Amino acid sequence: MKCNKIIVTGGNGFLGKRVVSEFRARSSAEIIIPRRAAYDLTEQAAVRELIHDVKPDMVVHLAASVGGIGANRDNPGKYCYENLIMGSMLIEECRKASVSKVVLLGTICSYPKFAPTPFIEDDLWLGYPEETNAPYGLAKKMLLVQSQAYRQQYGLNSIYLMPVNLYGPEDNFDEHTSHVIPALIRKCVAAKETNADEIVLWGDGTPTREFLYVDDAARAIVNASELYNEPMPVNLGSGHEISIMELATLVVSICGFNGCITWDTSKPNGQPRRRLDVSKARAKFDFEAQVGLKEGLQKTVNWYLRNREASLVTS
Repeated sequence: MKCNKIIVTGGNGFLGKRVVSEFRARSSAEIIIPRRAAYDLTEQAAVRELIHDVKPDMVVHLAASVGGIGANRDNPGKYCYENLIMGSMLIEECRKASVSKVVLLGTICSYPKFAPTPFIEDDLWLGYPEETNAPYGLAKKMLLVQSQAYRQQYGLNSIYLMPVNLYGPEDNFDEHTSHVIPALIRKCVAAKETNADEIVLWGDGTPTREFLYVDDAARAIVNASELYNEPMPVNLGSGHEISIMELATLVVSICGFNGCITWDTSKPNGQPRRRLDVSKARAKFDFEAQVGLKEGLQKTVNWYLRNREASLVTS
């Protein structure tokens, strides 16, 4: 579809910057990145004003309230409400304004805690999500329900993508809200510089995760915005599963930390396993991950070592 104006919510964020860059590399469309000071997406009047002011052809909704296991545990109400209300009102206002296409970003946290691996999109409703992620995951999943309902009743062309854990340069390295990879890198670098004997990590290291380099995720989202127009959700991932223990060993090696890893089993593990079936993304909009985990981790560590003071101030 031909787009003259594209709104990218969260366009100044970790993923959003890459998505905006990818759009600009492929298209002459004007990219509008709403600032919260001007358009608070948790307020319906502001969402309505944004759509009215811009009159977009496409809206890509990346803005989210999100963090790692600890942040999810500490902010279940905030993450549930803000993610639900932002997405729901945005879909409604896009429907009223007859926006041609809406691209919604869901989350892997919406899958059932004990979903069979690899996670297949059809299994999304087989059970309740892992408890620490459930309020966030269920809020995001309701946007899928609304997306499909609005397509059925109003003909809104709204698609729903579910990325796995993202990582890469410019990630959030804050000690309270970061996800596993930036948290590991931060701990390893600090331990190396202080000659610490150990780093302490949450859980027991047995859960598995899948990771997608942020530039690959941006390419997937733009591919889908151009090529995918169906109601069913689509996984975005690498298809590669690794245990947290193996991941920690890899990060320790890349960072050059020589101490030991101690596991704090009083802390939660999170979901036992995560690995996606990524065949639909390949078939529907020609997406396959290009950056391997070791290469991506090295790039992320390198960026952090060059920019850590700024990253800790802004995170």
